Amino acid sequence: MALLDRIEHVVQTPDGVNVSYSDGVATVSGEKGSLSRTFVHDKVEILLEGGAAIVRVDIPRRKEKALAGTWAAHLRNMVKGVTEGFTYHLKALYSHFPMTLKVEGNALIVNNYFGEKVPRRAELPWSPADVKVEIKNKVEVVVSGADKEKVGQTAANIERCATVKKRDRRVFQDGIYLVGKE
Repeated sequence: MALLDRIEHVVQTPDGVNVSYSDGVATVSGEKGSLSRTFVHDKVEILLEGGAAIVRVDIPRRKEKALAGTWAAHLRNMVKGVTEGFTYHLKALYSHFPMTLKVEGNALIVNNYFGEKVPRRAELPWSPADVKVEIKNKVEVVVSGADKEKVGQTAANIERCATVKKRDRRVFQDGIYLVGKE
């Protein structure tokens, strides 16, 4: 078995994106905002050289090798978030009872789901500055923001609030479903 002496993952940063790393906290700032994340490990290190961030590990074991790849993926997502942002498209589907959607404060309210009298709520745990939730054409929900994890969790909360309970999911397919990511 051949052993590797060093693994390096290079994350290129485009013009207009600044990456800084100090005391285990990486900060990426760009036109869509600024994101920070903690990266702390004994053997894995982040170096800033030129227009790139380098995730390096010397004489890696399996877990350190995996961790270096994960850190590089997080940094790439942060760079993409501050330049392009992330957008998730969801759609509300119903067959008989037309459900209505609206955003009130820090929750998305789903009225008339399967004809239920009590509205269902999807919590939106982050401020509209971090994650923006819009309703378009009464049945389309657009979730957008710079942080991939926050946008994805918000979309999951919305999807989860309209799950089918005590019915056959193959027949009763009403709900809010993810239809696209950008």
